[in-house]
Amino acid sequence: MLASRGTQMELITDSVLPGHLLHIMASVLEKLITSVSSGPAQPPTNKVTVVGVGQVGMACAVSILLKDLCDELALVDVIEDKLKGEMMDLQHGSLFLKTHKITADKDYAVTANSRIVVVTAGVRQQEGESRLNLVQRNVNIFKHIIPQIIKYSPNCTLVVVSNPVDIMTYVTWKLSGLPKHRVIGSGTNLDSARFRYIMAEKLGIHASSFNGYILGEHGDSSVPVWSGANVAGVNLQKLNPAIGTDQDHENWKDVHKMVVDSAYEVIKLKGYTNWAIGMSVADLTESLVKNLSRVHPVSTMIKGMYGINDEVYLSLPCVLNSSGVTSVINMTLTEGEVGQLRKSAETLWKIQKDLKDL
Repeated sequence: MLASRGTQMELITDSVLPGHLLHIMASVLEKLITSVSSGPAQPPTNKVTVVGVGQVGMACAVSILLKDLCDELALVDVIEDKLKGEMMDLQHGSLFLKTHKITADKDYAVTANSRIVVVTAGVRQQEGESRLNLVQRNVNIFKHIIPQIIKYSPNCTLVVVSNPVDIMTYVTWKLSGLPKHRVIGSGTNLDSARFRYIMAEKLGIHASSFNGYILGEHGDSSVPVWSGANVAGVNLQKLNPAIGTDQDHENWKDVHKMVVDSAYEVIKLKGYTNWAIGMSVADLTESLVKNLSRVHPVSTMIKGMYGINDEVYLSLPCVLNSSGVTSVINMTLTEGEVGQLRKSAETLWKIQKDLKDL
């Protein structure tokens, strides 16, 4: 009996082979589900790709997932272990998401048929490095990234987040061959959000109830549009004609300084910024995917506007919908604000004109 039992156990053990397991699983599947259509699945209609899975890239990915903006999310990076780990971590939360498919690979084939591609990849500025050298190093990286994206998703809209974002959006436009309305920089969408938050806090209201824009370059030379700042249509400049100037005894000008310094402060405290820019990019993605025609201050080609004749990308209030940037709002800026915009454009062009291999 013992021998018989042992032989029986061996037979059972021998029979449980991977092939048999697959057969057993297939049988369960066959018993559970009756196929109605054997046709191939349709490609995704709202696929979003995020290039770069650093702190910013993952904040963008998570924010987009939590707003249910895509039916497929693809991640791309050169660091394979981190890429796979981030993908698995997100996949394990699939129960809590509406996104059907989350994939990742260093091969850009994984990005095929993307509707929106968010680019966060790039190198950081080294100590003592010139801005031109930093940009040139990022240009060399983008020369590999952008053609691969266009190869697999020729009809996508590109949202560039990598810094310096205005110049890198120009670089992306040149390398991609896409029309200018389908290459967008995240620009001052976040600067404006910071501006609205800080102003609203001072006024004791919610950020959405203060209306104001930061335009121009995403950076130190950004332009606060004090002439258009309002609450419920009440123009603050009419209440205080000196608002935002050196003559203003209330020192509202300090708010813009706080906006400019805020990123540096967060970086000093935690090492990087990621959550706010991630939410900002998801906000832009929502307008693009859902065809909302909302106005956002994003980086767009502004040659021919406000007396600027060079091919530079700067932030202006843009209408975003499923086509990308469909129009630009012609704000009634003061002479001083237009002068600041032109100065930003000159600064950027000085760097752009010396870039190689574009």
